[in-house]
Amino acid sequence: MGPVASDSRPDPGKPYDDGPVAALRRIAFLLERSRAETYKVKAFRSAAATILPLEPDDVAARASSGTLRDLPGIGASTAEVIEAAAAGRLPERLAKLEAETGGPLVEGGDLVRAALRGDLHSHSDWSDGGSPIEEMAFTAIELGHEYLVLTDHSPRLKVANGLSVARLTRQLEIVEAINEHLGPSTGSGHAAGFALLKGIEVDILDDGSLDQTEEMLARLDLRVASVHSKLAMDRGLMTRRMVAAVQNPFTNVLGHCTGRLVTGNRGKRGQSEFDAAEVFAACVENDVAVEINARPERRDPPTKLLELAIEAGCLFSIDSDAHAPGQLDFQVYGCARAQELGLDPERIVNTWSKQRLVSWAESKI
Repeated sequence: MGPVASDSRPDPGKPYDDGPVAALRRIAFLLERSRAETYKVKAFRSAAATILPLEPDDVAARASSGTLRDLPGIGASTAEVIEAAAAGRLPERLAKLEAETGGPLVEGGDLVRAALRGDLHSHSDWSDGGSPIEEMAFTAIELGHEYLVLTDHSPRLKVANGLSVARLTRQLEIVEAINEHLGPSTGSGHAAGFALLKGIEVDILDDGSLDQTEEMLARLDLRVASVHSKLAMDRGLMTRRMVAAVQNPFTNVLGHCTGRLVTGNRGKRGQSEFDAAEVFAACVENDVAVEINARPERRDPPTKLLELAIEAGCLFSIDSDAHAPGQLDFQVYGCARAQELGLDPERIVNTWSKQRLVSWAESKI
């Protein structure tokens, strides 16, 4: 059983043959997609990392002898999950989570979600995400994506551990190594051809310039440009700032354009004020996609602005803005909004093939 969301409600009495690592990862995935506290998730991902290198017989022997907790990162709850899975039983914790959170996150959006081929906005533990790059990639594969763009933050966003030129250079090497490891097939029964694409969520600076060198931006497959500071800037200044960023040839996607927060543990935050008609007209003129940020605490753009962007003729990208593997499933929230407003999937750039997407992103450079 991979981390893919399912309508099924597993019976704890039925056999379970996917193994302890899969059980631990699935629990972590379900906790993340239900927006559980990070500390609750970390225990299960840490336990999975601990037993992953071990031989199955060794794990089974430790489970039988009750010595799992001698291993680093294995506590009472995770040991219970491992013991059940190693014995071929569905762990009770997993069965409970499947019943409570394993179903659809939202009604609607299925047709748009089925058309999506990837996700253009995701974060790893290289910036403010919670999981390694590899885990984000493997989960994207299990969700059926053909590609995932890794878009960790740029240098100025120090609070999110933004990547310097040196760190981004190293990350690009890691991405290449992961793609080389995946090769022509995933080795796990999934469709061949998945690609982890090189990207960035680059800060839009106060004057509309982008927070990374042109040399580094040119090395990437795709760039999401977002405002993260001075969100209450004067309307006219914010409009000029955003238009300048959209006009930059390296900008492919305008991320969470209003910066608002409508719910969640970070509290609420009002939206930035700008001339949306002018900004969206610039997006059309410069072939920049407007992001439909699917995080439930963002829902950005607000519906009125999303309708305006659709009427203006913009392209769109429906993105999870995932900071953990389970959050990659958030895309369906944005899909439901797009489908409700009748947005043609052909105008959503992440319904395009990888080749078409990358060619489009590179066309202005």
